[in-house]
Amino acid sequence: MPHEDGKAYASVVATVSLGATVCLSLTPKLSSHGVDDEEKGEVGKWRIPTRILQEPRSLLITTGTAYESLLHGVDAVEIDEGLSTESVANWDLLGDRMPIDDARGRNVRGTRISLTYRDVLKVSSAANKVLGGLFKR
Repeated sequence: MPHEDGKAYASVVATVSLGATVCLSLTPKLSSHGVDDEEKGEVGKWRIPTRILQEPRSLLITTGTAYESLLHGVDAVEIDEGLSTESVANWDLLGDRMPIDDARGRNVRGTRISLTYRDVLKVSSAANKVLGGLFKR
């Protein structure tokens, strides 16, 4: 499900992927009127919408325009299809395409663990009361 992380976090997130390979979809945000806030276009050298293939033991850092102007999510499918140099932004950077059936551009998903690191900008007073006392010396 495409989503954004919200204003509670600094505009940078680091994700470490463990386990199986998976595709992360990147799409433009929609305005309250149901149209793209910005026309489909480019972020850096990528055409949007696009996908990023997250390999096992990989680190993905999302910041700037990619963090603030795009939605991200892992589609609820068992097989990622249509994977190729045209549809995957980081295709030329992949270290191992072994999980990909190159003839059909398919990745059969397995179990993936995602460790996500974010900087929380403001902790609620209730959470601070509960969690803040845990770290006092």
